[in-house]
Order: sequence, then C-alpha cells, then structure tokens
Amino acid sequence: MSFNSLEYLWFLPLVFCLYWFVCKPLKWQNLLVVVASYVFYGWWDWRFLVLIAFTTLCSYVSGQLIEKQKAKGEKRKAYWINACNIAINLLILGIFKYLGFFADSFVQLASLFGWHLDSPTLHVLLPIGISFYTFQALGYTIDVYRGQIKASRDIVAFFAYVSFFPQLVAGPIERASNLLPQFGKARTFDYALAVDGMRQILWGYVKKLVIADNCATFVEAIYADPASLGSQHLVMGLLLFFLQVYGDFSGYSDMAIGSAKLFGIRLMRNFDVPMFSRDISEYWRRWHISLNSWFFNYLFFPLGGFDKKWKIVRNVIVVFGLCGLWHGANWTYVFWGLYFGLLTMPYLLKIRMYKDSIVAKHTLLPSLMETRQMACTFALVLLGSPLFRCQSLGDAGHYYACLFSNGIIHGGPKYGHNLLLLIVLLFVVEWIQRKKEHPLQIEAIPWRWVRWSIYYGLLVLIFFHYISTTQFLYFQF
Repeated sequence: MSFNSLEYLWFLPLVFCLYWFVCKPLKWQNLLVVVASYVFYGWWDWRFLVLIAFTTLCSYVSGQLIEKQKAKGEKRKAYWINACNIAINLLILGIFKYLGFFADSFVQLASLFGWHLDSPTLHVLLPIGISFYTFQALGYTIDVYRGQIKASRDIVAFFAYVSFFPQLVAGPIERASNLLPQFGKARTFDYALAVDGMRQILWGYVKKLVIADNCATFVEAIYADPASLGSQHLVMGLLLFFLQVYGDFSGYSDMAIGSAKLFGIRLMRNFDVPMFSRDISEYWRRWHISLNSWFFNYLFFPLGGFDKKWKIVRNVIVVFGLCGLWHGANWTYVFWGLYFGLLTMPYLLKIRMYKDSIVAKHTLLPSLMETRQMACTFALVLLGSPLFRCQSLGDAGHYYACLFSNGIIHGGPKYGHNLLLLIVLLFVVEWIQRKKEHPLQIEAIPWRWVRWSIYYGLLVLIFFHYISTTQFLYFQF
C-alpha cells in the first residue's frame, strides 16, 4: 500500500478511528498497530511478511539474550550473540538485494583474468523497504549490546517498533531509544499534534504529486536521449532530477511523520531544507538525516571516528561507499557515494561544523557569502545526479560528455511556465519556513480564513497537477 494510493485514503482514517475509539488500552493500541502495519506491508506481497516477522523476532530474542549474558558478566557471549544477529540480518539483506549484483561483478572480474564464466540468471524479488526495517532492527540490538537501552520485554510493542506502518518502507530509520519507549507508555489524543500531522501530510502530498511526479516526466525524456539535447536541457535535467528525488523522498517523510502524529507518535525529522546548505558536509547533515546518522553512529565512530586523520579518510571512504551501495545494487550508486565522500572529506578532516544550523537565522535574505556558498554546494550536488539516475557507469559518462560538449541546441522538452513557477514557489516557501519543522506550521497566522485558504489552495494545486499514481523512488531501497 502506498501513501499516494486510494487504498491509503480509507486505510488511514479506519485505523485512526479504531486506534482512538475502540482499542483504547495501550496493549490493544500496540496490537492494532502491528496488525495494521502487516496489512499495509502485505498489500504489496503477503509472502514477505514472513521475512519481516523473522527479522523482528531475531532482534527481539537477541536483545534479551545479550542483556542476560551481560548481566552474568559474559561479555564475550553477548558479543557473539550480537554478531550473529547482525550476520543473519545482513545475510538476508544480501541475498535479496545484492546476490545478483555480486554474482555479475564476480563474472566481470574473472573475465579480466581471462576466465570466462557464465553469469547466473537470478530472479530474486526485492522486498520493499527491506534496507529500512533491517537497519532499524539492527540498531536496536547494537544499542542493547552497548548498554544504551534496556532490552524490550514487550514483544507486541517491539513488533510495533519495527513494523510501524508510516515509516516501515521508506523511513525515517528510527533509533530504538526514541521510538520504542513511545510504544511502552499510554498515549492520549493530542488535537494540536494531530492537526499539525494533517498539515504535514498535505505538504508531503504537494511535494510528491505536484513537484516530484511532474518533474519525473521531463527527467525521463532528458535522460532517455541526452545526445540529442543541448547542454541547457541537460543542466535542467540535473535540477529536475534533484527535485524529483527531493519531492519524492522528503514528501514521503512528511507523510510518514504526519501520519505518525495522528497516533500520538513522534518520528525524527528526516530532511532539513538541504538545498540551502552552505557546504557538502552540512548538506549531508540535512539530507536523509536518519540514514546518515545511522551510518555515523554504527559504522563511522566504531571504526575510529575522528581519532586520526588517516582513520577519517578511511572511514569516510567506507561509510560513503557503503551508503551508496545501500541505495542500490549497482556500481553507479557506489561511485555516487564515493563522489560525495571525497567532497565531504576536507570538512571532516577539519571537523568543521557551522555553529548556527539555520542559514540567515536572523534575516530574511542570506548574505552574499552565504548565497555563494549555497550556490556552489547546490551545483556540486546537482553534478552528482547522473551517477544516481543512470543505469550504468557508461550511461553516466555519456551524460557527462554530452553535458560539457553539446553546447546550445534548440528544441527539446518544453517545460512550461506552470512547472517553473511551481519550482520557484517550492524554493520560496521552504526558504521562508526554513526555521519550522515543515512549511505548513502556520498556526501563528491569526486569521483562520487565511489558513484555510492556503489548505484549499494546495488541494486545488494537487487536483490540477496530479498526473498519475507512481511509486515512491525509495521503495526500491
């Protein structure tokens, strides 16, 4: 089931009503969350419910065993229990997501040494969101092993933590210390939080249906035949693809966080207006925050963190390379990750962080220096787009070659004034509301008719620019 499907439009209100008006005791609410989440996930393919249940059960049992062994002073046994759980979950992830990739890569590597092997034909279906819930389950057992949280004794609450349907298939990837305790205490209906959730869902729909899906049409046309287009169109392709991914994924995150608020659950922020970053390091602290924090918490710092400069270089290469591979079983994603790793490395070597996380915090407009920094950073981000979008390194190289050599060629896609106006509107609104969790936090506007005019205006915008029901890009990850 997808957030932008008609099924979800009746599913969410039904679960909401059952949650608050029928299943009032905490245990019944948690059980409803589990059942609703499994219905939500099984809507795509019920066979994969066994997989998520197995992952959840492994982590639940491992957490209790780890805590039990540590209480006995058997730290080595606790270590191996944690390691086995990690290995089992990564093995499942590897089989379903990377088996074909590694098999093909081995065949290609063997051919370089003159060994001609037949590439195996593998037809392994990729379970939607497997990387998200696997990482969330692993984070729990690692935190238990570190002693940062207590092992869960409530199996229903734990199943709800791993499978919570708003963030099940595309995040945010929640830390157990934030989400799991929320399923362990009684929740009461918070009208203001629910209203804010509805506003955030609405803004998520705008970014997905109005921005991302309309950009996708032109992106498909531009990337299909870059040789026939002028450099100006290829530059536009970089921008439109960024907006497609940003609108798609941050739109999903808004819908997920907003949906969770309807049930009295607070999820972490996953995007913080990344297009207004002043350097690449800041960009990665604002883009897919939950994934980046996961890699830094569970990989970068265990590998040595900022201990020595050579470790920083090694850790950045490992983390960003694996971050790229996490996005897909293709060398393009690996090189995309390494591209950003190399750009980020100078800032991490200096351990340079902006003291103020909000650009132009006390002014409406940025300074000239901030404008230059944001423009340069955004240009570098766009330049990495072909590595993420193209199917092979050869296709990406072809796009870059055309980008820098085609020059001005007349003709090509006609973007229309409406799309360009919508893009400008998105940037302006997100800039003005950059200090807010989401742009529709407008409860401070004293006139109710103004607020409702904005809501209805956005609904009209969705109605006239809705083109089709398309899957979210990050479902494949």
